Parts: sequence; C-alpha cells; structure tokens
Amino acid sequence: MKKISVFDVALTGMMVAVIEVCKVAMMELANIELTSFWLLIFSKHFGKKVYFVVPVFILIEGAIFGLGDWWFMYLYAWPLLVLVAKLFRKSDEPLTWAIISGIFGLSFGFLCAFTKIFFMGSAAAAFSWWIAGIPWDLVHGAANFILMLVMYKPMEKAVAQIKKKGF
Repeated sequence: MKKISVFDVALTGMMVAVIEVCKVAMMELANIELTSFWLLIFSKHFGKKVYFVVPVFILIEGAIFGLGDWWFMYLYAWPLLVLVAKLFRKSDEPLTWAIISGIFGLSFGFLCAFTKIFFMGSAAAAFSWWIAGIPWDLVHGAANFILMLVMYKPMEKAVAQIKKKGF
C-alpha cells in the first residue's frame, strides 16, 4: 500500500479549503453551491486522493455548523457523488459533467429525505418534506447544471496547468 505523503496531505487541505471557502462565500444563495462542482472536478483529476477530501470536508462542516439531520445525509450523499464521478472520469464532455451535476442537485432533497425518516419519525413525513422541497431541488439542479457547463472548460485548463507543474 502506498504511503500518504506530505504532498497528499497538503493537496487534501487545499481541496477542502477551496470547497469550504466557496461554500461559505455562497451561503446566502439558496441551493446554489460549488461543492458538487469541485468534488466532480477533483474526482476526475485527482482520483483516489479525493477519498480523503470527502470525510475531511464532512467533519469540518459538522464542526462549523453542528451535527443536524443534514449532516448525516452528507455521510452518504457526497461519497455517492464521488463514486458517480469515478464512473465517468474519462469523459471530457462538459455536457456529461453538467448533466451529472444537475441530476445530483435535483436528487439532493430526495437523498436528504432518507435521514428525515429517522428525524421526523415516519416515511410519510419525510416524503411530504421532500415533495414540498422540489422547487428548491429544481433550483439546485439548474444551478449545478449551469455552473458546471460554464466553469468546466476553464477549470480543465487550470487543472492541466497545475498538473504540468508537477502536482
């Protein structure tokens, strides 16, 4: 098994910092976020190294914002996104990545609903909660789709330059 290098730790810290700074900077925009974007881009380019990013990000989120019901959903939603990215990592089509990101945004409320079953006490309550939130899921999905479509190519160029320099 390959040892974790100082570089790997620094890279993990940088990726988490980028995600966290973007998340905090965009907090006022309901259901518009770059976490999905960054996890997809980082998964595509840094492969298994992202497996460290997700738990660190989730722990930092819990430390900053507390361990609400949303936090437990993070334990499976973000790893799921990384696994989906792994399946498509060879694609260079911005539309493919935009569709993945958009579908994830659309399904975010549905993914949250699983933890709501336990916190709200019934599947019916969780289902109602999910249905009521569909307009927000539409915003989330559309925003994810557009952000990925607009930012994919510039980030591909930036990551390529970073990799050329030995990262």
